[in-house]
Amino acid sequence: MVHAGNINYRTASDLPDTVPVFPLSGALLLPGGQLPLNIFEPRYLEMIDDAMAGARIIGMIQPSLDGGARPDGEPELCQVGCFGRITSLTESGDGRYILNLHGVVRFRTLEELDTRAPYRSFRVKPFLGDLDFGKGAEEVNRDALLKAFRQYLDANQLEADWESVTRASNETLVNALCMMSPYGAAEKQALLEAPDLKTRAETLIAITEISLARDGDGGDGSPPHTLQ
Repeated sequence: MVHAGNINYRTASDLPDTVPVFPLSGALLLPGGQLPLNIFEPRYLEMIDDAMAGARIIGMIQPSLDGGARPDGEPELCQVGCFGRITSLTESGDGRYILNLHGVVRFRTLEELDTRAPYRSFRVKPFLGDLDFGKGAEEVNRDALLKAFRQYLDANQLEADWESVTRASNETLVNALCMMSPYGAAEKQALLEAPDLKTRAETLIAITEISLARDGDGGDGSPPHTLQ
């Protein structure tokens, strides 16, 4: 079961088989994660209005990593994204929506729908295994994950609330660290597509170790990175 806002998602019948999508490069939403968004483009404002009138779910997905585009100029998209339930929405007063998405489950796109809406929608296949939130959490090498995280913070002169980190469950820790990681679109997609929590943690550790090795463990006098 995945709990998002006021809703519990337990079975396939709780999930949509079509979803409007919001393509955003470098954005990562994972089951159980929280993603704030600032919406201002008119077609996506309309998408949010329509979602709020229905199941309050949109699909977060990245543009294709190879930069491919359709003849009409719209980007090709990655095949795997994540359902997000809108759990809060604020009107800014200047035409924007500021909202929060709670990750539900991942999905694979099957077919783009031909609709009259200005935004894009797809028929999708949800990853039903994600409904078993936390499955495999006990297999995560928590010590290795925290070691890599601490090394990254130290190398880049960053700090963390270690009290909160140590209290977090393995599934919360892995997904939160993946979502806040400052890596690129390809790395974010690899983290999203990891088949299970253990593999996702191992992928994040490997990416972090590569980053540290490339940067010389941050000891080259370069300015620190900022976690986003």
